[in-house]
Amino acid sequence: MDSVVNDTPLPLPVVYTGQFGDYTITQGDRRGVVLYRTGLMVAAVAFGIGTILALGFNQNSALVQAISLLYTLFWLGLGLSLATIHIYLVPLHRLLQGVWLVGGLASLAFSHGIDGPLAQTVVETPGVLWGIGFTFVALTGIFFKEAFCFDRLETKLLTLLVPLLLLGHLFGVLPMATEQVLLGAWAVLFGVFALRKALQPIVPDIGDKSVFVYLKQQRSNA
Repeated sequence: MDSVVNDTPLPLPVVYTGQFGDYTITQGDRRGVVLYRTGLMVAAVAFGIGTILALGFNQNSALVQAISLLYTLFWLGLGLSLATIHIYLVPLHRLLQGVWLVGGLASLAFSHGIDGPLAQTVVETPGVLWGIGFTFVALTGIFFKEAFCFDRLETKLLTLLVPLLLLGHLFGVLPMATEQVLLGAWAVLFGVFALRKALQPIVPDIGDKSVFVYLKQQRSNA
C-alpha cells in the first residue's frame, strides 16, 4: 500500500509590524525568554529560601553556610537572566552583565579571604557591599527595566527598596528590625515578580525586533 503523504501546509509565521519594519518571532526568541524567566525564578526561589532561613531560625554555622550556597544559586540564576534578557541598548546590557560579574568576583574573593560564611560577613561587616553589592546593582537594573517596560507595581517598589536596604545597611543608618522588614518585603515582591513573569505571554518580553535590527545597522555604519 502506498504511503499517504500529508500535504497540509505548515502555518505561516505571524508577522509583527515594528517601529522600523516587519519581523517574525522564532523558536530561538521564545527559548531565550523561557531561559530569562527560568533564571529569574531560580534567583527568586533561592533568595526567598535564604531570606526565610535568615529571618525565621536561630542562626548556626550550618544554616549560615546554607544561606551562602543559596546566594551562589541566586547569582547563577541572575546571570542566566542577564545573558538572555532583551534590552535595546547594548551598552546598558553589557553594563548590567559587567556589574553582575564584578559582584560575583568580589563574592568569590571575600569567600576565600575571610573567616566564616559570606552571609555572616555581610551582616557583621557592611563594607563588603562595596564589592558584593554590584550583584544587586545588576538585579536592580532588571527591576528598573521591567518597571519601565511593563509598569509593574512590584518592580517599581523593588527598584526603590533594594538600594534603600543595601545603602542603609552599608552606612549603618537602618535599625536591624527595619532591615529585616525590608528584606522580607524584598523576598516577597521578588517572588511575585518572578511568578507573574512566568505567567506573562512570551511575545511582549521579546520586544520590537525591528529596533534591535535598526540599532545593529547603526552600529555597523558608525
